[in-house]
Amino acid sequence: MKKIYIKDILPDSIVEEMEIEAGDYLLTINDTEIKDILDYKYQIFDEYIVVTIEKSNGEIWDLEIEKEENEDLGLVFEEQLIDKPRSCANKCIFCFMDQLPPKVRETLIFKDDDFRLSFMTGNYVTFTNSSYKDLDRIIKYHLSPINVSVHATDPEVRKMMLNNKNAGMILDYIKYLTDNRIQVNAQIVLCPDINDGEVLDKTISELSAFYPNLLSIAIVPVGLTKHREGLYKLNGFTPESASRLINQVESWQNKFYEKYEDNLVFCADEFYVKAEREIPDCTKYGNFEQLEDGIGLMSYFTMDFNKSLMKYKPRKLVKRVSVATGKSAFKFIREKADILEKTFEGLEINVFSIENLFFGPEITVTGLITGGDLIEGLKDKELGEYLVIDRKMLKDDADIFLDNISLEEVQKALNVKILKSDSFGDGFIRTIVEGK
Repeated sequence: MKKIYIKDILPDSIVEEMEIEAGDYLLTINDTEIKDILDYKYQIFDEYIVVTIEKSNGEIWDLEIEKEENEDLGLVFEEQLIDKPRSCANKCIFCFMDQLPPKVRETLIFKDDDFRLSFMTGNYVTFTNSSYKDLDRIIKYHLSPINVSVHATDPEVRKMMLNNKNAGMILDYIKYLTDNRIQVNAQIVLCPDINDGEVLDKTISELSAFYPNLLSIAIVPVGLTKHREGLYKLNGFTPESASRLINQVESWQNKFYEKYEDNLVFCADEFYVKAEREIPDCTKYGNFEQLEDGIGLMSYFTMDFNKSLMKYKPRKLVKRVSVATGKSAFKFIREKADILEKTFEGLEINVFSIENLFFGPEITVTGLITGGDLIEGLKDKELGEYLVIDRKMLKDDADIFLDNISLEEVQKALNVKILKSDSFGDGFIRTIVEGK
């Protein structure tokens, strides 16, 4: 029987009250062996459960627990999934992780492709290392919605892009899931002259057949860093090609809206910035299914910004602060800063566009700015009372940038207090105006 090591116990939790300790082992729940986090979450769902623990001294405890439905027990395991995460079996021609420079965070080096993480954290999964047995587990535990990296539905194009002979069955897998009421968000990393044009039309058309359980199709541009030595030759998007893509997608949106009253397919904000086209308003993005993938993020930010600003009365606020942002969002953030300066008399906001020296000039999104980029871009600037950055620049659970430089090191180098704002309008206003 698999014994699961208990790394820690959450304070004030159920298991702490029952004197379970770090160093004990979880054996079973409801007489069922736990293989991974899916089994664990499923077995602890009910209000009454039986947990079997092996204490560090070898004693076996059977604990009858009454709790709220779906209330967590408070056990912390060595691995988030309990089981080891599945590594990626692909060698994608566009893989961003193959383009990483030295000295990145260690967590970025491991390439996962795990359907469990897709559901739990929003990661995208290709299914090239999955079987129908895995799909049956997705259906059994109703892991929905699940994010799928499709890229192309044409089997030969997808196999070439992923460098994997098992990549051609994606439509069969999506059909199996959606036929069993699992909802899917599809992602397409678009590479010029490879999966755009007619190939993209085919992909959009074939994926749309799974509506309504196919919730959305997100199209994002290939990211090209300066570290591509020895990799497949790829081109980025120009303003002209980005504009053509938007026209192509809008044509599909019109068809889908007429048929479903749902746009279904969406371009990432980066395409509109590159093409110097206006970002669609928030009514065009449905439920913002793939906001974290940069689909409608600026539109949502604007909606949240305008709503939040109504809570503030115009008043005098004499202070000077700074905001650091990526090149693609500079104009957008500058416009929002102008609104705040007009609302609060005496408020001065310096917005700095940070060039990405770490990944290269083609990488212009804010979330990939590093500590070193901030230091280099702002070292001679007057930053005011504090500097505001997007918290997406940092690790989720630690104040560390992608280049392993800490937030504290950047603060010392720039001699300024740095405040972290979330990626939405309300947090942006609150951080600038209230300084928290």
